[in-house]
Amino acid sequence: MGAELSGIPSANVPEPVRLDAVELSWSIRQRELSCVQVAEAFLTQIDRFNPLVNAIVSRADEEDVLAQARARDAELDRGECAGWMHGFPIAVKDLSDAAGFPTTQGFQRQEPATADALFVRRMKEAGAIVVGKTNVPEFGLGSHTFNSLFGTTTNPYDLSRTAGGSSGGAAAALAMRMLPVADGSDFMGSLRTPAAFCNVLSLRPGFGRVPTPGFLGEPSVVGPMARTIRDLAMLLSTMAGPDERAPLSLPQDPALFTGSPRRDVAGLRIGWVGDFDGYLPTEPGVLELCADAARLFERLGCVVEPAPRLPVEQAWETFLLWRRWMLGESLHEVHRSPTARARMKPEAQYEVDGYLELGVRDIAAARAGRDAWRESVSDLFDRFDFLLAPSTQVFPFDADLRWPAEIDGTAMDTYHRWMEVSAPWTLSGHPVLNLPAGFNDAGFPTGVQLIGPGHGEWPLLQLGHAYEQASDWTHTVLPPPLT
Repeated sequence: MGAELSGIPSANVPEPVRLDAVELSWSIRQRELSCVQVAEAFLTQIDRFNPLVNAIVSRADEEDVLAQARARDAELDRGECAGWMHGFPIAVKDLSDAAGFPTTQGFQRQEPATADALFVRRMKEAGAIVVGKTNVPEFGLGSHTFNSLFGTTTNPYDLSRTAGGSSGGAAAALAMRMLPVADGSDFMGSLRTPAAFCNVLSLRPGFGRVPTPGFLGEPSVVGPMARTIRDLAMLLSTMAGPDERAPLSLPQDPALFTGSPRRDVAGLRIGWVGDFDGYLPTEPGVLELCADAARLFERLGCVVEPAPRLPVEQAWETFLLWRRWMLGESLHEVHRSPTARARMKPEAQYEVDGYLELGVRDIAAARAGRDAWRESVSDLFDRFDFLLAPSTQVFPFDADLRWPAEIDGTAMDTYHRWMEVSAPWTLSGHPVLNLPAGFNDAGFPTGVQLIGPGHGEWPLLQLGHAYEQASDWTHTVLPPPLT
């Protein structure tokens, strides 16, 4: 097995970076650790292990980071604490703006951003220090993090394998203890797939939970990644909350997510979706590990039953319309330049070509199809409290591949068909929690998607906490370089 089981902290993981984020926060505020000590420890961890996985790019100047850490310590000396992330080093996914850092999208070098994305500003206001960006696929397309600017992000559990994407850099950095928490974003599993591949947790929030500008609930959302449910919830409490520039943002107080996640989960009803009665091809071993996770929920007292088959074929066609519409809208300006178009990877050109073929009736069909699919999924929540599905259809694959061409003998007809398992829940807009589900005999991790009802992030996290207490894969199976 590629990863070693161990309940004992590894000597390769010094205390500041070994601590969970909530524990780290407490240690800083109690002055058991200074912000400078924390910054130095994480910078050392990055220097040591980032060359193995290539997760963090566009690094900040070390002296600037330490100067900010000294300023955070001075604030504590004055009795001032910005928030629970006071002194935390963070790296922002390279699809979002962080002031002073370029936003390359894995495509081309840019001038540093002059302002922060809203969620980045909120993390900095809570005391975080940006130390770099996390690597992404070109334009975030495809759940395999590689690009011509920075290269490939590899899997902490096997350096020859992919870390997933598009939040692959974030997931790998978390697994290697180079960051205490991380942000990600998700259109087609970009929070869920890399978390599953790297044995960490992620939450795809429902629409409006983490605010984004505009009047259209786009399929892409920003969300938190972490190694524990408590850390995930705390980061969500920082990222979430209404904003005047985001008319669809939820008004609910995000302080909700700072409470204790403990609850009695006995009797909760979980609908097992699986592979939609054989519709989705899966690599041998994936469903077996997911079934083990389902049995663990049963041991916790939950009632797990097969969910009725949904019209997932129609959901896929509707999802493709939304993807072409949204991605084509964001990429077509780049595509207009012959020079840039020649440099775009085929997957990006595929999305723009599809966008250029869309008409008004296609947009109407996309809107109607998503409404219908949301209704179908919502009907299941009349019967079940939660739904359960695999997070991926494959285990981490060879990092030299662009994407899996087939799964268990079934050919993939698009570059993203192998990720179809994530698309239905993107389309429905329900919150989705990725939970680690264990490892196959080769030592490759996978995960399960726990899907909650609308606006149900908190009960989702509470059930996830009960599961975590009974399994705790992130602490018991460390990446081999850390053991």
